[in-house]
Amino acid sequence: MLFRQLFDVSSSTYSYLIAGRRGGEALIIDPVLEKVDRYVALLNDLDLRLVKAIDTHLHADHVTGLGALRDRTRCVTVMGEMTTADVVSMRVAEGDVIEIDGVRLDVLYTPGHTDDSYSFVMPDRVFSGDTLLIRGTGRTDFQNGDPRAQYDSIFGKLLKLPEATLLYPAHDYKGDTVSTIGEERARNPRLQVRSVDEYADLMNNLKLPNPKLMDVAVPANRHIGLAQDRADRIGLAPSAARAIVAAGGALLVDLREPAERARRAIPESLVHTPYRELADALAEGGLLTTLARATGKRLLFICAYGERSAMAVEAARAAGFQDAVHVIGGLNAWALQTTFSPSPGS
Repeated sequence: MLFRQLFDVSSSTYSYLIAGRRGGEALIIDPVLEKVDRYVALLNDLDLRLVKAIDTHLHADHVTGLGALRDRTRCVTVMGEMTTADVVSMRVAEGDVIEIDGVRLDVLYTPGHTDDSYSFVMPDRVFSGDTLLIRGTGRTDFQNGDPRAQYDSIFGKLLKLPEATLLYPAHDYKGDTVSTIGEERARNPRLQVRSVDEYADLMNNLKLPNPKLMDVAVPANRHIGLAQDRADRIGLAPSAARAIVAAGGALLVDLREPAERARRAIPESLVHTPYRELADALAEGGLLTTLARATGKRLLFICAYGERSAMAVEAARAAGFQDAVHVIGGLNAWALQTTFSPSPGS
C-alpha cells in the first residue's frame, strides 16, 4: 500500500493520499484547495489515478479541495449522507464501504464536532477527522456540534477499535503526526472523564475563538457541486429521459457502485457501469461502445445526484458519442417521476 500524510501549514490540516499500489487507483481524504497542485503532482509522480476524494465533514477552517480535484481529475467526490454540501457524487452512511483497487475504508458515523462528521476505518488505522484528535477532541460549539453526541462517538465507537489501531486526525496544532487508540484512551486529557455529563461540561466551557476562515470556508464548502448550468446543458429532465427510455431510444446506464445499487435499484436500467470503470467501458471494444453501436441507441447516464453522470457525458462525447446525455438531478429526481411519460405517438 502507498500512504502519504500531507500537511497544510496555514490551517494545520492533514490530508491523506492512499493507494493499493504504484500505478493504480488512489483516494485522498480531507484535501485542501491551496494544495491541489501538490496533490496532482504527487499523483503523477506515483503514476496514480485519483478516483475518490473524501471529506470527513464540512470544514470551517479551510476551503476543501474536493471540487477542484473533481474538475482536474474527474474523481468521485464523497461525503457522509448528513452533509449539507449541495452536491457530492456519493454520500455514504455508517456500515458502508468505500473501495478502490486494493483499499477498503469502513464508514463510521461519528457526530459531535459537527453533525456531519464521519470517520473511516482500515484494518490497522482510522481517519478520525476532527472527532478524535491527538491528545484532544474537536470543538463542539458550532455547525450543530454536540458534546454528548461526540462522547458517544468517541467512547461508543472509536475507543472500541483495537488499541493498536493507528489514529490519523484531520488536524494537529502541536506537530504530532500519528497516535493510537490505546494511547488516546490512556493519555488524552479530554477523555479522562467519568461520565457524559462531565465531558459535556468540559466541552461547553472551552471558550475558543471561531476559526479565522469560518465565514469564508463554510459557505464555500457547502457549494462544491458542478456548476448547474454546465450540468444542465448536457442533461435531460427526468420526465424527458423517462420518455426516451420508454420509447426504446436510449440505453440507461447506472453509474453507481454495487453497494449503492443494492440499497436502491433503478428497474429501468439494464446496464450497470460503475463510474470508476467508465474509461474502459468507453474504449474501443468496451461494454458501452459495443452496446451503443450494436443497438443504435444513445447513451443516457444516471447516478445518485447528477454529478458523476454529467462527467460521464463529457467523457462519452470525448469518445465520440456526441448525443450522450444524463438525467439532471440523478436518482432522487428520477424517483419523483412515479410513472413514465407517454412515449412519442402513443
